[in-house]
Amino acid sequence: MKPGLIDTHCHFDFPPFSGNEVQSLQMAAEAGVNQLIVPAVESAHFARIEALAEKHPQVFAALGLHPICIASHSEACLEKLDQRLSAQNEKVVALGETGLDLYMETPMFDKQQRFLRAQFKLAKQYNLPIILHSRRTHDPLAAMLRKAALPATGVVHGFAGSLSQAEAFVRLGFSIGVGGTITYERAHKTRQVMARLPLSSLLLETDAPDMPLQGFQGEPNRPERAARVFTVLCELRNESPEEIAQALRENTHRLFNLNVPPSMM
Repeated sequence: MKPGLIDTHCHFDFPPFSGNEVQSLQMAAEAGVNQLIVPAVESAHFARIEALAEKHPQVFAALGLHPICIASHSEACLEKLDQRLSAQNEKVVALGETGLDLYMETPMFDKQQRFLRAQFKLAKQYNLPIILHSRRTHDPLAAMLRKAALPATGVVHGFAGSLSQAEAFVRLGFSIGVGGTITYERAHKTRQVMARLPLSSLLLETDAPDMPLQGFQGEPNRPERAARVFTVLCELRNESPEEIAQALRENTHRLFNLNVPPSMM
């Protein structure tokens, strides 16, 4: 029996999926990945992501402003985000992708923090969980989250920090995204983190078409490969695959309030 998995972070509006959505969703379903959450990275993408979610029952949307695009974000982008969230489309299940990034050459970190605080306010206003990107910024992000006290919390996606940093986010009520990094045997720190965190704090994701898995370097990542991430997670943890799959579904449903089809229960 297929495990009934949810890819909680897939940029399904980008190539190689755009224009090939039906086949891509079928391939994911054949691997046991039945639902996707598609986060935005900039305001120009909001309409196409919402259209994908409206067209495909198994696709859900998240709308937000990604720190990697900080140079192009403006006050008008925040206004557009506010406008789209105010429509309260039931297929929009989160604010994101947003967060902090100090890996870029010109991070414009003050602007990143200002835009993140503005998105915290919107997440509070619309009672939405938030999907957070964090590269080399786990500690300042945790400090901002403590001050923000977001009632709907969220997820720190693609996590590759230390166990203590992960535990700090979990104490704040945030989930941790488990992605393709754990498929690399050399990723000892991340594999140990995902083995030791409470199962109730984990979500499954691919970040497709980014974050290629071991054995697929140089290729676009795909949502069906969430099944491989799941298999490796089961190898790292003590619980049964059935228990892990059920917990991942319940964690996702609880955070994003997804409508889970009976076939996945």
